[in-house]
Amino acid sequence: MRAVGYQNPLSIDDPDALVDIDLPKPAPQGRDLLIEVKAVSVNPVDTKVRKNARPDEGQWKVLGWDAAGIVVETGPDAELFSVGDAVFYAGALGRPGTNAEFHLVDERIVGEKPKSLDWAQSAALPLTAITAWEALFDRLDVNKPVPGGARSILIVGGAGGVGSIAIQLARQLTDLTVIATASRPETQDWARDLGAHHVIDHSAGLSNGMAALGIGAPSYVFSTTHTDEHLPDIAELIAPQGRFALIDDPGTLAVNAFKQKSVSTHWEFMFTRSMFETDDMEEQGALLNDVARLIDDGTLRTTFGQHFGVINADNLKRAHELLESHAAMGKIVLENFQ
Repeated sequence: MRAVGYQNPLSIDDPDALVDIDLPKPAPQGRDLLIEVKAVSVNPVDTKVRKNARPDEGQWKVLGWDAAGIVVETGPDAELFSVGDAVFYAGALGRPGTNAEFHLVDERIVGEKPKSLDWAQSAALPLTAITAWEALFDRLDVNKPVPGGARSILIVGGAGGVGSIAIQLARQLTDLTVIATASRPETQDWARDLGAHHVIDHSAGLSNGMAALGIGAPSYVFSTTHTDEHLPDIAELIAPQGRFALIDDPGTLAVNAFKQKSVSTHWEFMFTRSMFETDDMEEQGALLNDVARLIDDGTLRTTFGQHFGVINADNLKRAHELLESHAAMGKIVLENFQ
């Protein structure tokens, strides 16, 4: 089968950073589904793994954790899906990725593809939707009020993949006032169009932007990018007893400034359930089914941003370059092998 992979962690401008390859078609075991991949999207985790993870000598590392496709075979213990079903999912960090014609995934983290979306639009959603949903409802517990805090959430990085779906979830499924950050006119417009009540420029300082709104200290802050840069401002602006969640990888996380306000800190890592095969692993599949239903009834919309063509090494390199520039808006999607 055709795939895209690498053998050494390299800068994306190196010719061997990502290479078109041929690999054996995998066979499903246990609760696996074998998926014929129709479309994939690219996430920051792809670039981080590419720069840091080295496969075993002589082996290929295949990236990719978002996919939409068709079930073509099931493992002996699979019971949730049948051959021919259209699905979407985000895969598992410890298994080969979705940048391949055929891909194995545990059925417990798979959802039914939204009927109203095409393959590319569907592939844009799983990883970011799971991340945003778990951050808002499992980690921050936004439906539980913070005493004295404004019923508002600040989402740092509102135009990125996770921020784009977090804005929608917070606006459509809660009573929170949604404040997003974005620094360029086009990304600010994007965040507003997705449902943000207010958009502030993070390059001008979060505390200043929040103070100018005059709506009080937000109960919740969800940081998706550059957390280490914004942490002092976040400690200043968040409500006492507020809740803070992050998803990026700051070199250090100096949360001492949160002590006097008793701010709780929550990491969101959407691979936790699949990595440890937690008892509630099936929650991710159920979550994706909820997302599909909300898409199909018009409550949510895809965060599809740009279509980069067919799935091959050259197009994936372009996607990695754009993600590493931090200038992407919405999700980058590739579709089909040729």
